[in-house]
Amino acid sequence: MTAANTMPITHYPARVVLIQLLILLVDRVFTRNVNFHNVRPPMSPTPFPNSFKCFTCNNALNNYECNRWAEDKWCPQHTEYCLTVHRFTSHGRSESVSKRCVSKVECYSVGCRHIRKFGYTECTSCCEGMICNIDVPTNHTNAVLMVKRLHRLPSSASNRMLNKSWITLALLVVLLI
Repeated sequence: MTAANTMPITHYPARVVLIQLLILLVDRVFTRNVNFHNVRPPMSPTPFPNSFKCFTCNNALNNYECNRWAEDKWCPQHTEYCLTVHRFTSHGRSESVSKRCVSKVECYSVGCRHIRKFGYTECTSCCEGMICNIDVPTNHTNAVLMVKRLHRLPSSASNRMLNKSWITLALLVVLLI
């Protein structure tokens, strides 16, 4: 080896750091739109893209009875969420549970309301995802709209982000050389 081909040992840590950054950047570019939280293979073919199922019942005695006898069928195409309405006494005893597939507009009424005239509290929640409405809402903390799926960016915004990532990747490669 000649003196021109040798590199001072002080340059190696900088290269190691740049290589690690390069690896992290590449991993981020290729896993940007991956969501492992909601991946469940369907038991039967889906009727349309992004199909989902909800527990469905109308005025069941309690959550157990609702889920136990829920009909196993796909939600209609125009729906996006699973809605749960839970009515219970001041002592926490369930009066009724209703669950169904709904559009986003019907989820604007999430939360809890005390109905003095009838002596019960009614809590409503909505969730997004395959059979996500297993539990019933019981207070303001869980009577909410829960979105589980990451929504993709519009293709133009996604392409801009991807282009910026590739430019950064190219600059790092040039710096390493």
